[in-house]
Parts: sequence; C-alpha cells; structure tokens
Amino acid sequence: MTDRTIADRARRIALLGAPIDMGASQRGTLMGPAALRTAGLATLLESLDFEVVDYGDLSVAEVGDLRDKPPEKANHYREIQRWTRVLSRRGYEIAQTGALPIFLGGDHTLSMGSVNAMARHWQERGRELFVLWLDAHADYNTPETTITANMHGMSAAFLCGEAGLDGLLGDDRRVSIDPNRLDLFGARSIDKLEKELMRARRIRVVDMRQIDEFGVAVLIRRVIERVKANNGVLHVSFDVDFLDPCVAPGVGTTVPGGATYREAHLIMELLHDSGVVGSVDIVELNPFLDARGRTARTAVELIGSLFGQQITDRPTPSNAIAPGE
Repeated sequence: MTDRTIADRARRIALLGAPIDMGASQRGTLMGPAALRTAGLATLLESLDFEVVDYGDLSVAEVGDLRDKPPEKANHYREIQRWTRVLSRRGYEIAQTGALPIFLGGDHTLSMGSVNAMARHWQERGRELFVLWLDAHADYNTPETTITANMHGMSAAFLCGEAGLDGLLGDDRRVSIDPNRLDLFGARSIDKLEKELMRARRIRVVDMRQIDEFGVAVLIRRVIERVKANNGVLHVSFDVDFLDPCVAPGVGTTVPGGATYREAHLIMELLHDSGVVGSVDIVELNPFLDARGRTARTAVELIGSLFGQQITDRPTPSNAIAPGE
C-alpha cells in the first residue's frame, strides 16, 4: 500500500448513529444522533476535505433475544444486549472498509459495542487499541459494584473484560482491551466500590485536580506518547459531560467542575496533531435537556478540532493513520 493510498483512506469518515437511551436513568439521548447531524457534523467534516459517508441510525427492532440469564443488577439488560451485538457487528464491518468510524450516541453503553468492534479490527491487523475515556465518570462499575444498576456506568469495565456481563455479546467474539490501555480523563465522580476495583486494576485516572495542577497539554501528551510507543491506535470515547455544565448543559448526568471550552479544544487539537486517533464515540448528548442546541453545537465544534479545524494555519503533523496496517 502506497503512502498516497493510506492518506486517501484516512480521509474517509463513516458516521453511524446508535439512538440508545435505556442505559441511563434520564431518557432522551436517543435524540443525540439527530441533534449532532442537525448541528452540522457532516457538513463541517466535509469542509475539512473529508469524504463523509453517513450510514444512518442502527435499529434493533428485528434482533431476537438471547437466552442467557440477565444479571440481577443491570437495568434493561436485554435491550442493551441487542444494541451491543448489532453495534459490534456493524462497527467492525465499517472499520473493514478503511473509513474512520464516528459513533453517534446515545448513552455510553454504545461503547460496549463500538470499542469491541474496533479492538477486533485492530487486533487482526497486529495493532493494539488504546481507549481515551473523556468523561466526568469512570463507568467502571460491574453488576456487583453498581449502586444504580444503570448500564452506562459499566461500559469501561466491560470493554476491559471485567466479569458480570459475560453473555452480553452472545456467541459473537469479545475482544477486550488490557486495563493498562484505558485512560480515564476528566473524572470527578467515582463510586466507592468502583474506585476499589479501579485501584486493583491500576487504571490510569486523570482527575480534575491533576488537570488544574499540570494542565491538559502535559497530561494528554502522556497518553499520546504511550500509544505511539506501542504502535497503537487510539479510540476516543467522548462523553459530553466531560465538559463543565456551563459549557454543555444538555446531559442527564451533569457534574460541576468539568473541562472548559478552551481546555477541551486544546485536547482535541493535540489529539489531531498526534495522528493516533482511529475512531470516536460521541455520547450522552440529551437534546431534551439542552439549551437551544448549545451542547450539540459545542460537540460538533470539538470534533472539528479533532479533525483539523483551526483558526490560523499552523504547520502540524499529518493526522493520517493507516487503516489497513
């Protein structure tokens, strides 16, 4: 494969909507994909010279239930099980085309399927998938540790192979990532038992105090350098509650003290410059709670920075990644 071909493949982006909202206690995130499209996501990416293919929204209406026994503390397990299976299969198929997938949510249970798809795709190409979890919450609960039984709080634990949701994918292939390839960034709300499990797994956590002390540039570069040192590929799972509620009010799980508008843009710009990003989630946008589309527009602007939008022309490294390698 020539460098020209690699560059051309990296200029293709695939959008896939997953209107899921039963993983959280506050309904409404099923409208998230439509809000992101209305806010001009595809148009912005096209203005940055990407070829954008929108695969529309997934549906699980025709997907049958499995026969495994649902965990006692996992709300709406059957519905989320259907979504996870469909997302994992479709995400993998799209990744195989060479396009860079952006998964539009929907609540954070989306990542149980999207990350599994990308981990499988890159494992087959001999490269390790790393995950950057931009989120106010750790989402590292299991059915055993959870307080609420809401499954969007179990997403990160599932993708790291934790027990408790072992039947979620049925007979489909589960490709977990090692916990040392997960970086939680911006956390400011972690449950007690969840914290103990994370400590046992030695999960890397950058909380808001560290961000205040060291700044986002220093901390995000550490993530990037670790990915590069392992010839890895980075999946960015962007929960809009990573942002401070004054910047992004349209979420059902607001936690004060989040990232500022400028901090978030700097993170995205540095990730773009790194060239390691191979897939993205945008999750937990709830238009029902938003203020005149403000959160959706902010999320789209941040994705613009992630894919190269800038105010002035600055020489930066190419963000091309080799999807076929």
